[in-house]
Amino acid sequence: MKRILIADDKASMREMLTQAMEAKGFDVVAVPDGNAALEQAEAGVDLVITDLRMPGKDGVEVLSGVKRISPETEVIVMTAFGTVENAVEAMRLGAFDYILKPFSIDELELKVDRALDRGRLASEVQYLKEEDARRAGPMIGEGEVMRAVQKLIDKVAASASPVLVLGESGTGKELVAREIHRRSARSGGPFVAVNCAALSEGVLESELFGHEKGAFTGAMTGRKGRFELADGGTLFLDEIGELPAAVQVKLLRVLQDTEFERVGGNKTIRVDTRIVAATHKDLKKAIPKGEFREDLYYRLNVISIELPPLRDRREDIPALAEHFLARYARELAKPARMSAEVLDRLIHYRWPGNIRELQNVLERAVVLCEGEQLTVADLPREILEPAGTPAPEPAPSAALVEATEAGSPEHPTDLTARLDALEKAIILEALQKFRWNQTKVAAALGLKRSSLQYKMKKHGLSGEEAK
Repeated sequence: MKRILIADDKASMREMLTQAMEAKGFDVVAVPDGNAALEQAEAGVDLVITDLRMPGKDGVEVLSGVKRISPETEVIVMTAFGTVENAVEAMRLGAFDYILKPFSIDELELKVDRALDRGRLASEVQYLKEEDARRAGPMIGEGEVMRAVQKLIDKVAASASPVLVLGESGTGKELVAREIHRRSARSGGPFVAVNCAALSEGVLESELFGHEKGAFTGAMTGRKGRFELADGGTLFLDEIGELPAAVQVKLLRVLQDTEFERVGGNKTIRVDTRIVAATHKDLKKAIPKGEFREDLYYRLNVISIELPPLRDRREDIPALAEHFLARYARELAKPARMSAEVLDRLIHYRWPGNIRELQNVLERAVVLCEGEQLTVADLPREILEPAGTPAPEPAPSAALVEATEAGSPEHPTDLTARLDALEKAIILEALQKFRWNQTKVAAALGLKRSSLQYKMKKHGLSGEEAK
């Protein structure tokens, strides 16, 4: 909830403005003078509405003080002495706007909405810049497979066609999307990323396409969506396979016509935004199940780039490991280097979590390292198996044996389907063993609880099997 500070020496004015702003759903604090206003501003507010003439510190001093405390907080100045000099001075010091007394509540509400909208956009732009700086990094890989990927990126970057990036989780699909953007003519425009699996349908639609004021409960102001924020640049849609059906329809229209309406609006908005989508799912198999639209698939899959898992590009592990080691040694201010034994373990590990897992392992190792050289003691237990030797596994249960069988119509013969069936059987066996305690199952399988829940949803393991 947005917090608005009202400063006016007249009690009747404070009461009227408080009622009006609270009716719009704002958290309001009202004070009678400038000194109290600055005290409240120290606690944090989203907008200040201050009278120009007050005892103690006046409105100009309040404005100056608020901007020192929080430069991003907008200020609206009220005055009954509406001279040009007053307005010029207030605007010069950073006021968003001023309003002449007497004024209508509608007039003030309009200025409040505009001030809060500008503050939100400024915060959002800053957030996007910080996210871009935090997440961007070089593409590392000199092996034959990655050289082919690099060449393909160079070719597709020059066009404006949609790109579909495929690969297991943790293989660097977002990094590929950023490289496409960086090498394109759109590199001077914004790069905006959205994880389609992280948001509910209603929130995701608003996030992508924006919404108008009053479109739903809590929509106090209109808001631009990610398509508009990415205008002239690139929009990266991660986990596109999790996109709800209703949003798929709207996305298809944007791809075909480059236009859409905000949620709750009827104004057609046109954008020049390139789409790069990514998924770890097999979308072709999702189509006959009704989980993904066929027309949307072919519209997105104009050009596809498939990223190999880390186990298929072991020649790149030394360079990747050195990159992450240097990064975390710098961030944690702990000089560290890698022994030959540690590197050998990294090269021969199977890396089910791909590059993301390697990154986490190196961060952990630098944190735990007591000297200036990483040792095998700084590595997780699963990596400490003899190099090239798989960890011993218990005898398979009947469910696992059944999941790996092939050759009959009731059992899948396709490799991906068989692996999915095997994964489902392993998870189901663990769930039954630990009586559906997800925390214990996640620990036993070496998964995050959120990853386990995702896989349970993927395989339709809802808990009914336990009844």
